[in-house]
Amino acid sequence: MELRAGQVAVVTGAASGIGLAMARRFAAEGLAVVMGDVERGALEAAADELMAGGAQVLARTVDVSDPDQVRAFADAAYDTFGAVHVLCNNAGVGSGAEGRMWEHEPNDWKWAFSVNIWGVFHGIQAFVPRMLAGGEPGHVVNTSSGDGGIAPLPTASVYAVTKAAVVTMTESLYAHLRAEHARVGASVLFPGPHMLRTGLWESHRNRPERYAKQKPRRSPYRSLDQFEAAMKEAGREVAFTPVEEVAEHVVDGIRADRFWMLPASEHSDRQITARSRSMLDRANPSYLENFILD
Repeated sequence: MELRAGQVAVVTGAASGIGLAMARRFAAEGLAVVMGDVERGALEAAADELMAGGAQVLARTVDVSDPDQVRAFADAAYDTFGAVHVLCNNAGVGSGAEGRMWEHEPNDWKWAFSVNIWGVFHGIQAFVPRMLAGGEPGHVVNTSSGDGGIAPLPTASVYAVTKAAVVTMTESLYAHLRAEHARVGASVLFPGPHMLRTGLWESHRNRPERYAKQKPRRSPYRSLDQFEAAMKEAGREVAFTPVEEVAEHVVDGIRADRFWMLPASEHSDRQITARSRSMLDRANPSYLENFILD
């Protein structure tokens, strides 16, 4: 798909991190940008930044777990710009779960599912039929993660399960779009290949009361800076991928109609190979035994 001035891109989770980097990158291509996020203050600041640079921007607070809010978000986008060409279902949260999987609270699962899975589906349902009806070229990008989308991450099982679901949802979307001979493509994004500086580590700041923790955490939440400091103290350096590189990968992938937006990485390739080999050999997943779960 060709990206050009006059088109419209929608990005959820657009107030920071990967979402903001994508919004900036689309704006640099001349696209109007519809920015959605649950955090009003950060969203307004991000929108002001893009508009100061000359971009056409519509910013709306939206909780992607609520289908009515997502439909209203889509209505606002179409009422303002008349079309949508790129949809990035990017909003996501970390669940805050700790301990063994069977010790995770139901609300940890409910909150992560409501945003990371239902949020993606709500975006698809609210926008894709209108994108198809418009008859113009378009593209949908759903943000997954290597932590679940490529290989399970037992230390963050709730998050990993949701991100694995995003992969299958996007594969299904791709198949349905092809069956319709649509001019709309689909991709699943695996940000990386290293860690990213995003607000995911502090997702708990926006956790709704309806999904509140039912018992105190045994350990306090750690910010990314605290995690990085702990790793350095242990003699381990943490590599980071700039979010700008992720946004560039997205733009390149849309232009190439690339389903797997998966940066080249020896680590990811080893994970994919180990998992696939275990399945082909009908062997137990020995690659999961390397995780330190205590």
